[in-house]
Amino acid sequence: MEPGGDAITELAADHRELEDLFSQIELQPVDHPRRRELADRLTAELVRHTVAEEPHLYPAVRKHIPHGAAMADKELADHTRAEAMLKDLEDLSVDDPRFNDTIAKLKLEVASHVREEEHELFPKLAATHPPRPAAAERSLSPTRGSRRPRANCLSESRSSSGRR
Repeated sequence: MEPGGDAITELAADHRELEDLFSQIELQPVDHPRRRELADRLTAELVRHTVAEEPHLYPAVRKHIPHGAAMADKELADHTRAEAMLKDLEDLSVDDPRFNDTIAKLKLEVASHVREEEHELFPKLAATHPPRPAAAERSLSPTRGSRRPRANCLSESRSSSGRR
């Protein structure tokens, strides 16, 4: 992804990547080994995305959005459900019928989570603090060093809580 955009834009771009991975999995024949490779890549991307959201996005939601604590708690519960499905998926081979069922359930869970974030949470958060100039850039995700979104309320929450 392109460096530069604000953190919300970067997280939304992650969502597109996840949707693309689900599509690639679905395009493969049911028992094709490539499905396993793609599922492993999907798992890595979901984990990386979660690592970016949990310590940065949800503290900002709690701090800047009215009733943000309830919203953040709901999103974290979504993460917990997805993580359980990822754990189940890890132990399944592509020729196991549960593999396809788990992918389908995970896709629904992630799609619902993405809709809530992009249609409710992100707009509310963006309305509280527009992005700052590029000179204030900070890294959102320590696992993807080339991504450097502009600092905004996500980085403010991190720095005001004493974490960097």
